[in-house]
Amino acid sequence: MDLIGDITRLVDDVLGPDALGVYLHGSAVSGGLKPASDLDVLVVSRRTMDDGRRRRLLDGLLARSGFSGGARPVELTVVVQSRVRPWRFPPTGDFLYGEWMRDEFAAGGPPRPATMPDLALIVTMALAGDRPLAGRPPAQVLDPVPHADVVRASVAGIPDLLAEVDTDTRNVVLTLARVWATLATGEVMTKDAAAEWALARLPQEHRPVLSHARDLYLHRRYSEEVWSDELRARVGPHVEAVLAGIDRSTSR
Repeated sequence: MDLIGDITRLVDDVLGPDALGVYLHGSAVSGGLKPASDLDVLVVSRRTMDDGRRRRLLDGLLARSGFSGGARPVELTVVVQSRVRPWRFPPTGDFLYGEWMRDEFAAGGPPRPATMPDLALIVTMALAGDRPLAGRPPAQVLDPVPHADVVRASVAGIPDLLAEVDTDTRNVVLTLARVWATLATGEVMTKDAAAEWALARLPQEHRPVLSHARDLYLHRRYSEEVWSDELRARVGPHVEAVLAGIDRSTSR
């Protein structure tokens, strides 16, 4: 199945001419999709969606996104142009779908507009990737995000990450490494590139956890993820070491 084309057609069917641009970002652009990678898509719209459009878009994503039968998870964000151009922080998103929220949406209905600090990172990646699937180039639709707001968005997500370190270890370890790399370099890297950057700066005793998380990301689906008891015991000290690096970067 051509998932990229299918998602692009779904957006066109639901939003029509209100969609100013549909942009691929994330690993599909910067390093290639890995076994468990989401297909990341940003949609910029002229106006907010009504309830009917929200339901149609959600139903289409529920039918296309997933982990079974050769499917791939989709993360799709819709933002109204006037809410991010001119840019201001924190930004408001109009719609966010991710596979981790599937049960919530199936039970409670379509996503609603909400404050989304992560849009600072998403917009930055969409502009850098410059991969329009439909509509105008991203630089004609979106304003660049100041580095200070990229930093604020990166740091804002840390408490939620720490709350999930035991249940989503791979992603938490890799995302913390990316936060550190982003703050230190000003570049929003792929997860594996950020892991390489951080591995070169971590003390030897804290490298095995990140090295394992990187290898899982590159080669294994979530159903194949395994952590030994020895590595599990090292996760906490590793996280503390990365947080110390983040603190040093934010205090510059």
